[in-house]
Amino acid sequence: MDEHDHHSVNRFFLEAGIISQFSGTLIGRHLPERLSNHHFYLLGHISRRPEGSTPQHLAYAFQIPKTSMTHMLKVLEELSLIEIAPNPRDARSKVARITEAGGELLHTTLRAVAKDIAKMDPPMDLALIGELVPLLQAVREQLDEARDNENRWAGQR
Repeated sequence: MDEHDHHSVNRFFLEAGIISQFSGTLIGRHLPERLSNHHFYLLGHISRRPEGSTPQHLAYAFQIPKTSMTHMLKVLEELSLIEIAPNPRDARSKVARITEAGGELLHTTLRAVAKDIAKMDPPMDLALIGELVPLLQAVREQLDEARDNENRWAGQR
């Protein structure tokens, strides 16, 4: 990696971090007490997997310790936003699935955030955001693949 690439990567992660802070604050304004933007992102992840996700898979996907993931899942379950059920593929584990209340919280929060964005001055360039989404998805997919490859190689050391 040359100096220009190094600078570009640093700027990318700096900007991504700042956007993450802004988006987390926007989302957090509309969440009930006890929930953070991290719970919201976890709920969104679970909602895209109707078959459910194991705590181990979720901890891996979010790159946090399983104990931290278990605590986050417990909060969501206590608020009836997810259900924890036996894993039909492996009786030794469980799966988390979104509930109707969890889906409604996601939709309500996103609608509220959209209203906040519509009121911004100066207005957000929504066409630019639309153009960036596929590019950001491509970067995220590369990072996912690199994480998976790193973990595969780490298991062989």
